[in-house]
Amino acid sequence: MEFTIPAMSCGHCANVITKAVKALDPAAQVNVDLASKKVVVQTPQDRQAVAAALAQAGYPAQ
Repeated sequence: MEFTIPAMSCGHCANVITKAVKALDPAAQVNVDLASKKVVVQTPQDRQAVAAALAQAGYPAQ
């Protein structure tokens, strides 16, 4: 699943986002592209759960 995260701008943002997803699913694969502000997540969790984790970490996804 792919998310656009407008508030993401640096490596720190990427680390917080990765940790938020890994807290939900430690086996998740997270690929962050800062230039396009996109995050691709591979996890069996549903999209709403991942979006909620991102929003809770301060990075609401579109």
